[in-house]
Amino acid sequence: MSAPFYRVIKGNFVITGKQPDGDSVRFIADNPDLYDELHRSYRIELSRDRSVQLRFESIDAPEVHYGKDAQILGEDTRDRLLDWMGFKNIVFAGNRVESANPDSVPGAILSKAADANGRPVSYIFLEKDAAQLKDADWVQVEEKRLKKTINYQMLREGNAYYTVYTSTPLIHRELLRKAAAKAKTDKLGIWAEDMTNEFELEDKNSITAPNGQLILPKLFRRCIDYLKAVDKGFEGNLKDWLILISSGSRNENDRVVVGNSMELKLSDLIKQRNNKIVFQADLLDVTFVEK
Repeated sequence: MSAPFYRVIKGNFVITGKQPDGDSVRFIADNPDLYDELHRSYRIELSRDRSVQLRFESIDAPEVHYGKDAQILGEDTRDRLLDWMGFKNIVFAGNRVESANPDSVPGAILSKAADANGRPVSYIFLEKDAAQLKDADWVQVEEKRLKKTINYQMLREGNAYYTVYTSTPLIHRELLRKAAAKAKTDKLGIWAEDMTNEFELEDKNSITAPNGQLILPKLFRRCIDYLKAVDKGFEGNLKDWLILISSGSRNENDRVVVGNSMELKLSDLIKQRNNKIVFQADLLDVTFVEK
C-alpha cells in the first residue's frame, strides 16, 4: 500500500512565458537537489530557468491545449487556479502567458515521485501554508494538511475531475473522493457539464471547444488520438483502437481498477454503438494503475 509520506520542496511557481493549465504549472525549487530522492527522479529534467512542469496529484482539469485541441471550461478552470494562486493581471498570447503580477508566487510542493513524463506528482501549498513546512523534510499528509492543498480545493469547487492512481494513498483517495462527490452532487463547475458516461463522438467538434461535450480529460486525450488514427485510415471504433495500441510501444489503453474489482483495461469500460460512446463506470470509482 502506498505510504502517505511526501518530500517538502520549497520554491516558486512561475507562469510568465509558460503555458499553465488547470492542473499543472511550472515550479522552480529553491534546492533542486531535493528532487534526487524522489522515485524516478532520473526522469526529471530542469529547463534553462531551472523550472519543472508539475503534475498535480489526484486531479485532471479540462484541457486548455492538447496539441491544437481544447475542451470547454479549460480556460475557466485554468484562470480559477491562477487567480487562486495569487497571479493577477495576466496577459495571454494564445495559451502562453506574456505577463502577470506578480512574476512568481512562493510556495511548496509535496512529492514522492515523478511520473513517466518526468513531472513531480505533487500536492500544492501556497505561501501561508507552506510556511508551516520545513524544506527537505519528509512529512505525512494527514486529513488536515490535505485539505489545505490546492488539489483538494480544486476538487471541492468542481474545477477538476477526481483522477487518482494506485500510487495515491488510499486514505487520500477516500478524502478526495468525498470532496469530488459533494461537488458532483451539487453540480459545481465541471459537473454541470460532464457527459463522460454517454456522449457522441462523430468528429473532433463533438468534444472540443467551443461547443463540444465535456468528458474526462484523460478520455478526451484518447479520443483525440483515436480520431487522428481514423484520419490516417484506421477503420475500427474507439475500443478497437485502444486494444490495438495495447501491444504497441505507446500503450494508452490504461489499466484501471473499478471499486474493489479486479484490474481491467480502459477499453473494457468502453461500449460503442455507431457514434455513441458509453463509459461503463462511475468516474469516482475508477483508480488508474500508475505506469
